[in-house]
Amino acid sequence: MDGGFMQKKVLLVGLGVMGSRIAANFASAGKLAGVYDRNVDKAKNTASMLKVGFYRDLGEAVKNSDIIVTMLYDDRSVKEVYSQMEQGVQGKVFIDMSTISPDTSIEIAKRIKEKGGKMYDAPVIGTSIAVEKKALVVLVGGDLSGYDEVRDLISATANQVVYMGDNGSGLYAKLVNNLFLGSYMASLAEAVRFGRKNGIPDSTISDVLTKYSSARSPTSDLKVPKMISEDYSVQFSIKNMLKDMEIVDRMASEKRIALPVASLALQLFRYLMDSGYGEEDIAAIYRALR
Repeated sequence: MDGGFMQKKVLLVGLGVMGSRIAANFASAGKLAGVYDRNVDKAKNTASMLKVGFYRDLGEAVKNSDIIVTMLYDDRSVKEVYSQMEQGVQGKVFIDMSTISPDTSIEIAKRIKEKGGKMYDAPVIGTSIAVEKKALVVLVGGDLSGYDEVRDLISATANQVVYMGDNGSGLYAKLVNNLFLGSYMASLAEAVRFGRKNGIPDSTISDVLTKYSSARSPTSDLKVPKMISEDYSVQFSIKNMLKDMEIVDRMASEKRIALPVASLALQLFRYLMDSGYGEEDIAAIYRALR
């Protein structure tokens, strides 16, 4: 175990699909002291499994920790949780791995700085499978002077940790990625449907898109087989993709940036959410086109 983390107590807040797996990686590296989740039973069971501390009260959890890592759902949940943590932040480091609006993160970071703490946005690129393989890409925004400590911790769950710049920079970069991902998923679904409607065998479609195409990618490797088999077990949910693309849509509207392709993909994800498929994997975008 790294000597620095023997002295600093790391708390992880938010034990969803991604957070629970990140907590497991931190624990296996000997870098996790405790966990908190508003679902008390989930937090208690996770703490028991990982052999780390368990907190019922968030204020107490923060008081007894030096580095607080959060992995939450959206702007609202991040605002709510940080409003409960902003007392007594002197000397503490907060790392938010959620994907939220950059403006929200920047405002929270400003308040924490005024109270003597530091906050970093550190959104992730990668699915739950990438977490399990410790192969996430993490994009970090915040004070460069404390970045080495942040990188050393996050490296327990990622194979690439990249410093992007000031607070909010990691989130801007993550949203660039997810704009591309959402649009790309729509194109993959159209390609699979086009091939099938023209009588091309599924195995050939899969080979073209995952082996031979100049546009092949880790995403096509993961998602094309799921579309073809109609396996929509979640790796990255429709609900989360929609949330991220709606952030992009709001930002683009505010700055008068035309995003015609992403806007069409957004409508497909909205349709799937409204149709009750929000908890399914983003590969389920194929449902909207078949």
